[in-house]
Amino acid sequence: MSQVDSLLSFWSHALGAVAVATVLLWQLRGWAAGPAQRLLLGGLLSTATAAWLSGVSAGTMLAAHAETARNLIWVAMLFVLSDAGGDRARQRGVGLVYGAVALVLGLQALVDTLAPFALPGDRPALAAAAIVLRTIGAAGALVLVHNLYGQSAAASRGPIRLPMLGLAVIWVYDLNLYTLQSLQVPVGSALAEMRGVVVAIAAPFFAITRSDSAAWRPKLSRAATFQSLSLLAICSYFAIMSLLSASLRAGEWDWLRSLAILVLAGMTVGLAVLLPSRRARSWTRVKIAKHFFEHRYDYRTEWLRFAATLGERRSSEPLAGRIVKAFADILEAPAGLLIAPDGMGRFTIAGNWQWPSRLSASTLGGEGLAALWPQLNDGKVLELDAHRYRWGSAADLALPVPSWMRDDSLLWVGVPLVHGETVVGLVLLAAPELRRPLDWEDFDLLRTAGRQAAASLSEATGQQRLSEAQRFDEFNRRFAFILHDIKNLVSQLKLLARNAERHADNPEWRADMVATLQGSVGKMNDLLARLAPAAGNQSKPPLRAVELRPLLAATITAHRGHHDVRLLGDGGVAVSADPLGLEQALGHLITNAIEASPLADPVQVRVTRSERDARIEIADTGPGMDADFIANRLFAPFASTKDGGFGIGAFEARSLVHAMGGQLTVDSRPGQGTRFTISLPLAAASSSDQRERLSA
Repeated sequence: MSQVDSLLSFWSHALGAVAVATVLLWQLRGWAAGPAQRLLLGGLLSTATAAWLSGVSAGTMLAAHAETARNLIWVAMLFVLSDAGGDRARQRGVGLVYGAVALVLGLQALVDTLAPFALPGDRPALAAAAIVLRTIGAAGALVLVHNLYGQSAAASRGPIRLPMLGLAVIWVYDLNLYTLQSLQVPVGSALAEMRGVVVAIAAPFFAITRSDSAAWRPKLSRAATFQSLSLLAICSYFAIMSLLSASLRAGEWDWLRSLAILVLAGMTVGLAVLLPSRRARSWTRVKIAKHFFEHRYDYRTEWLRFAATLGERRSSEPLAGRIVKAFADILEAPAGLLIAPDGMGRFTIAGNWQWPSRLSASTLGGEGLAALWPQLNDGKVLELDAHRYRWGSAADLALPVPSWMRDDSLLWVGVPLVHGETVVGLVLLAAPELRRPLDWEDFDLLRTAGRQAAASLSEATGQQRLSEAQRFDEFNRRFAFILHDIKNLVSQLKLLARNAERHADNPEWRADMVATLQGSVGKMNDLLARLAPAAGNQSKPPLRAVELRPLLAATITAHRGHHDVRLLGDGGVAVSADPLGLEQALGHLITNAIEASPLADPVQVRVTRSERDARIEIADTGPGMDADFIANRLFAPFASTKDGGFGIGAFEARSLVHAMGGQLTVDSRPGQGTRFTISLPLAAASSSDQRERLSA
C-alpha cells in the first residue's frame, strides 16, 4: 500500500470514528438505562473504535476483533428489539437465525485469532476463510435488519426506521467489499480504504434516532421467520461449500481434508434422502413448524372471522352457503359445497358457495358416500390428494372414499361436521391454483372449526324443526278447540233430534228448531273460519259492546238440557267482548258445571257489576277440586278427568277470556262445589250509566 493510500485510509476512518463518537456524545444527553439504549450506545462506541483501529492498524488482529465486536453488539441490539414484546412474543425460529449469525461471527473471531499463529503456508486458507465468514456475517446481519423492519408493526416502524437504515448502509457496503475481495477483484482494496467515509455517512442516522426503547415494539410474523431461515440457509450452504473448496485446495491439513470430505458426503446423503421422499420432507416440515415457528394462523383473527361469517344475518347467503364460505376463507379455496343427509337414507347438496359444477343426485346417493359417512364421526379431515395419489398413511388410505371424490380433480379437502358423535354434514372445498399438502395445523384448525359449524348447523336445523312443530301445534290446538266446540254442537243437534219426535207438530217449536239450526250453521262456519291458517295471525278478536242478558239466556238454553240452570243478578249490563268467544267460554263452564252437579241441584249463573267491570259467576254443587289440581291440571290442555273428554274446556275458556282483556278465576274446595268467575270490562255506555247511578 502506497503512502497516499495509507493517508487516505487513515483520514477516511478517522472521519468515520469522529462522526460516530460525536453521535455517541449526543446520545448520552438523553441516555436511559434500558437494554436497547445500552446496546445502542455500545454499538456506537464499538463502531467508532473499529473505525479508528482500521485507520491506524489496518489488517491487524486487534482491528479484526474490533470489527467483529461491533457486529456482535449491533446484532444483540436487533435481538433485543425483536423480543420487545417479552418471551411469549419471541419467535423461536427468529432466535435460531440470531444464534446462527452469532455463531458465524464467533467463527470469524476464532479464525482471526488463529491467523497470526499459523504457518506461512496455511495463512492463505485462513485468509480466504476469514473473507468468506465476513461475507456471510454481513449477509446474515442484513437479513436480520430486513426481518426486523419489514415484519414489524406499522406503529413501530417510525422509531426504528433511521437506525435500521444506518445499519443497512454499513453492512451493504461490507457485503460488497468482502464479496469483491473473495473474488480477488483489484477494486476491493480501494473500497476498503473508503469504509470510514461510509461509516461517517451512516452516523447521522443514529444521531436523530429516538433513544427511548418504549417506542420500539416490533412484532415479527411467522412469514418473516421462514424468509430469514431461507436466506440464511442459502448463505450457509454457499459458505460451507466455499470453506470446503478452500480447504480441499489447500491440501496441507489432512485432518481438515478428511473432515471436509465427511461433511460433504453427509450433506449429499441428506439431500439424497430428503429430496425424493415426500414423507421425509413432510415429516421434517411438520417437526420444524411445530417446534421452531409460531403458528401458521392467527387463531384469534381466524376464529373471529369464522364466527362472523356464520352469524352474518344480513347476508342473502343461507347458513349452509355461509358455512362453506367460512371454510373456504381459511384455506383460500375458490369454491365449495356442503353435503348433508336428507333424513331418508340419501344425501343431498345442502348448500354451495361459488361451486362451478353440480353433482348429480345419483352420484351422492351411491353406496360409496353411505359407506364413508359413519367413518367420519371422529372429525378426521379428508385430504383428497393423498387418496388420489396414494401417498397418505395406511390408516387414511383405508377410508372408503368414493371413487367420484378421487376422480374429480377439482375436489381438494373434505371437512366433516361432527355434532356430538353424529356427522351432520361434509364440506368439500375446491383446490386453489397453488395446491399444497395440509399439515398438522390445518388439520387441527379445520377439525375444530368443523365442530363449531356442526353446532351452528344443528342449532339451525333444530330451530327449523321447532318452528315447524310449533306451526303444527298451533293448527292442532285450534283443531282440538274446534273439535270440542263441534262436540257441543253435536250434543245440541242430538237433543234437537230427540225432541223432534215429541214436538214436531208444535209450530212454535218448529220455529225455535229452525232458529237453532241456523245458529248451529253459523257457529260451524265460524269454526271453519277459525281453522283457516290466517286465523292464527289474529292475536286478538275484535271487541264490541255485548249485552249479557240475551247472550246468557241463549247460552243457558243451548246447554242446560234437562238440568236446571238459573240466571241471577243484573243481566242488563253490557261488556266489551267478542260475543262468539264469550259464548264459547260460557258454554264450556256451564257444561262442566252441569256435568259436575247432581241432577237435583241447580247450576247458578250470577251477574254482578262494579264501577269498571262486570262479573259472571258460574257455581255448582259438585265434588269440588283441591288446590293442587287447580294449580297443575285444571288449565293444562289435553288433561281430562272425564271419559271421552278432550281436556281443553277450561283451557280454552281462560284463553278466550284473556284474549278479550278479561280474567278467569276459580274458587273450589273438595266437597263444597266450584265457582268460576269471569271478569270483563264494562262497555263505554254501560260504564257511563253506572257512574250516573252511583252519583245519584
